[in-house]
Amino acid sequence: MGLMLNTKHHKGGVSTRWVSVFCISSFFLGVLVVNRFWGIPEPVKVTEEASSLEKFQERDFEPKLHCQKKDTSIQAGDILTRVSQTHDVIMTLDKTISTLEMQLAAARSAQVSSQETSPMATKGVSDQLKEREKAFIVMGIITAFSSRKRRDSIRDTWMPQGEKLRRLEKERGMVMRFVIGHSASPGGVLDRAIDAEEEQHQDFLRLNHVEGYHELSSKTQIYFSTAVAMWDAEFYVKVDDDVHVNPGMIASILARHKSKPRVYIGCMKSGPVLAQKGVKYHEPEYWKFGEEGNKYFRHATGQLYAISKDLATYLSVNRHILHRYANEDVSLGSWFIGLDVDHIDERNLCCGTPPDCEWKAQAGSPCAASFDWSCSGICKSVERMEEVHQRCGEDDGAVWSAIFRY
Repeated sequence: MGLMLNTKHHKGGVSTRWVSVFCISSFFLGVLVVNRFWGIPEPVKVTEEASSLEKFQERDFEPKLHCQKKDTSIQAGDILTRVSQTHDVIMTLDKTISTLEMQLAAARSAQVSSQETSPMATKGVSDQLKEREKAFIVMGIITAFSSRKRRDSIRDTWMPQGEKLRRLEKERGMVMRFVIGHSASPGGVLDRAIDAEEEQHQDFLRLNHVEGYHELSSKTQIYFSTAVAMWDAEFYVKVDDDVHVNPGMIASILARHKSKPRVYIGCMKSGPVLAQKGVKYHEPEYWKFGEEGNKYFRHATGQLYAISKDLATYLSVNRHILHRYANEDVSLGSWFIGLDVDHIDERNLCCGTPPDCEWKAQAGSPCAASFDWSCSGICKSVERMEEVHQRCGEDDGAVWSAIFRY
């Protein structure tokens, strides 16, 4: 046979058989790498890439065909480098495909929104998508009609105001808004009070949603859908209005996960399913989670979490068929549990109030968010927000020096 090999050893200590096996293996590995690398070219560059492929084959394939002449110059390091480069290309393609899918879903979502007489109903879908403002983060601070003092405590501490807030959006791509719906009687005294507050501060995101404690799952879902329709952001964040936040740290944490297409970031937990009526966080559908005493699946605690663009778009497109449980954080976790999503357990998003966050700040690692687990937020946040900010807040310039791009 033409491939019959001599098994005798030569002076160099390497047999002809093993040299040939190595060369043949290298050849097929090269074929695999090149096919993988060039398998999905961009439509606008087909001609250029075809030409490049021919040159690549002439340069890299032909020498390999002479491996039978004992060419042992190919080093293992060269192969590993090519494999690493191929991995990077595959990751980039995955991100590109995910982005295209997201854009298609956003178009569908915008079309549905226009059919439901949204604020942009009179405009075409393409116009709606073009008019969305680019952003890195959209941070929605969930609030209620009765929480004016909580909002003011945040405005006085970690949330910029006036021109600083607008500059933060324009130069750093960080959008911050208090998120609220309307009362059961639109135009009533509660709505007029929010109108006056909005005229003064211009820091609200108004939802087409009737406010109510037992409607938090629905409110969260509508928030993400509304935010996606208005801003083309990398991440969408939900935070309660009794939590202290260091925006610069939030941005730095999220920037580390920007290359991943589908991420769900928060302090992951798995609390008990409460079947007893009358207790706080009672779950009427407890039977769906198995026997009494079982725990929920892992999900981010509701005080603060972030989701990537693809997931926010997914929620917007599928909002009419996503089931809502009694607890908002459980609902969000259930919407992602069956998807190909990276669950990121980020403990820097759930530090305690002083002295916990203070010790970490003194050690040079400020917390991204702080609250008291016993109160599901900062206990007596109106009175204590300033204290927590003074002892655990990041420097005023941190949000401007945080390293990220959008």
